[in-house]
Amino acid sequence: MRLKNKITIITGAASGFGKGIAKKFTEEGARIIMVDINSRLLKNTSKNLNQDYFIADVSKSSSFKSLSGYVYKKYKTVDIIINNAGITHKPKPMEKVTEEEFDKVLNVNAKSVYYCGKFIIPRMKKQKKGSIIFTSSTAGFNGFPYRSPYSASKWAIHGFMKTLAMEAGPFGIRANAIAPGCVEGARIDAVIEREAAKKKTTSDIIREAYKSGTSLKTFVNAEDIAAMALFLASDQALRISGQVIAVDGHTENPDPKI
Repeated sequence: MRLKNKITIITGAASGFGKGIAKKFTEEGARIIMVDINSRLLKNTSKNLNQDYFIADVSKSSSFKSLSGYVYKKYKTVDIIINNAGITHKPKPMEKVTEEEFDKVLNVNAKSVYYCGKFIIPRMKKQKKGSIIFTSSTAGFNGFPYRSPYSASKWAIHGFMKTLAMEAGPFGIRANAIAPGCVEGARIDAVIEREAAKKKTTSDIIREAYKSGTSLKTFVNAEDIAAMALFLASDQALRISGQVIAVDGHTENPDPKI
């Protein structure tokens, strides 16, 4: 029980990485406030894990302010924050991305972490402790063709995280980011199917091309990301801060050609 009774906020917790992290942290004894904009999924997931939940749009300042008030009133403290909420957009060349699309991705992916810092970090500083983990992407240092807003948001997260680690470190607060590569699941399956159709080939060929871009010739899964989050949140990582840790099988070629 490495996280026994640790008060943990997880954004984007209703599905995907957030759900996987919540499950792993529950097994390790954490007390979680699961945050998501999808109320139906959030209620179901939190009920299954017997954890608390808070419905919020993390791209809005008012939502994070309300979340902070709720958590500190009920729990008095926060030990761990997982800034996991994120979205992407339909792939397209940079010049065809609309201003609305760009703003939406940056607001959810990057501006939300600013709101977290604004409303929660000051209280964490008074506690003189805390671990903050950001879900990023290898797109945050490799780039990602046809996903310019997404890639830009992940680069922004890295800069924000490293600066936060510098500012909050003297208060006993650690900040780190996890950068997944291609992750098994419905999202990458859809990407592969679209690319196979566009290039008039099979999904298997596209999938193997993606895998060939990594040293381990494999995709990762949600459990891999949850395991890294658990390590970074635990006392085993007390001297680790300001780091972007890739969980990607080591990407050699982020844009394999078919």
